Amino acid sequence: MVMTPVLLAGGSGTRLWPVSRKSFPKQFAPLIGDETLFQASARRLSGPRYAAPIVMTNADFRFIVAEQLTSMGIDPAGILIEPSGRNTAPAILAAALTVAQTDPDGLLLVAPSDHVVPDAEAFGRAVDLGEPAARSGRIVTFGITPTRPETGYGYMEAEECAEGPVALRRFVEKPDLAKAEAMIAQGNFLWNAGIFLFSARTMIEAFRTHAPEFLDPVQAALDEARHDLGFLRLAPAPWDSLPDLSIDYAVLEKADNLSVVRFSGHWSDLGGWDAVWREAQDGAPAPEGAVTDERSTAIDCRNVLLRSQNEGIEVVGIGLEDVMVVATSDAVLVAGMDRAQEVRKAVSALKSKGARQAETFLRDHRPWGWFETLALADRFQVKRIVVNPGAALSLQSHFHRSEHWIVVSGTAKVTVDDVVTLVTENQSIYVPLGAVHRMENPGKVPMVLIEVQTGAYLGEDDIVRYEDVYSRN
Repeated sequence: MVMTPVLLAGGSGTRLWPVSRKSFPKQFAPLIGDETLFQASARRLSGPRYAAPIVMTNADFRFIVAEQLTSMGIDPAGILIEPSGRNTAPAILAAALTVAQTDPDGLLLVAPSDHVVPDAEAFGRAVDLGEPAARSGRIVTFGITPTRPETGYGYMEAEECAEGPVALRRFVEKPDLAKAEAMIAQGNFLWNAGIFLFSARTMIEAFRTHAPEFLDPVQAALDEARHDLGFLRLAPAPWDSLPDLSIDYAVLEKADNLSVVRFSGHWSDLGGWDAVWREAQDGAPAPEGAVTDERSTAIDCRNVLLRSQNEGIEVVGIGLEDVMVVATSDAVLVAGMDRAQEVRKAVSALKSKGARQAETFLRDHRPWGWFETLALADRFQVKRIVVNPGAALSLQSHFHRSEHWIVVSGTAKVTVDDVVTLVTENQSIYVPLGAVHRMENPGKVPMVLIEVQTGAYLGEDDIVRYEDVYSRN
């Protein structure tokens, strides 16, 4: 009998700023290889062992989730939209209640969507080891065999040093270095990967016993949920009343039916740029530990990470040691490699000064494609807009700006008031202030255009929508 993967895809990885931000976090970026972390996770949890996945995410990421799954040919069993972030406890309960509607004894395999596990088959064998215990009413966790005294991870103490499943004694918070070294020497402590296997019935009963205050609000959020373009929007009122707790604190630390399976294969949560540096050298250490990408150059450097996420920026390091430099189109991070866990402080500092770079990119992803700002000044803005094949922007108007569109690639079907025009490469069209207009891509390839806005106010909230195929307000 197959099990249902549950991918948790709603978080924001601040420790990988400036590439990961609240508006587009690390799970949706191709940090290792060509696939995004989310896509790699979905691929790992597909195949004969698994049913179609359930994805837990938020409204901002719903179209990104759908697009990345579609590009892989994966049709999810459901994409559940959390109205607000309430940590992993309510998300996991919502998934369990969803599966229980059709199969109370159905198994769920819950996993974060931003981890690196290159050997999917080895991980699958670990899942197979845990399946009988999960079917017998145990909550099975998966612990990673430590390879170093890591202070950035939580740990789990297993009853014995066997492969598993064995009884789980306790969870241990992130330790200091001395404690981490002592636990590793003991041999029965594992990194907590946040991956769990259980039946829907078992998890619901665990909440009923240890955290009953979650049951009614989560059930109400599901009962009152509404379907929206293939997504299931959980009802906000009951959901927002829930405590903000992880599954560990709400249930697992109180439960007495926990087992753990040891996984000794390669694993990383990519919890910082130092982890990306290590991953880039897995199996093929870089000369002098200098990890670069195609737009970076290291000269006489040791143990450095040089990375440019922008085609127009070359990063060059000379004589650097134990340093990481990460550049995007609008921000550059320079930090000591041993300060990787403190990158989130940069996000807090930028937020306190009101810097947009703290949480958002110049590139803004939308359900129809994306746009990015190329120039912005008083009374004008220049954007590059990419519209996916068959996609359409909303029928809209603006109070404060007019727009001039120049098609660079592909063909645009443009509606301005009652006039519909096909605008092809090297042609342009003007949209006067107040005109009701829409842009569509009727072609088979992405359509690219340059938009020049002029007016007294150029904010994204100067939009009146009349029709929208994506049901946005």
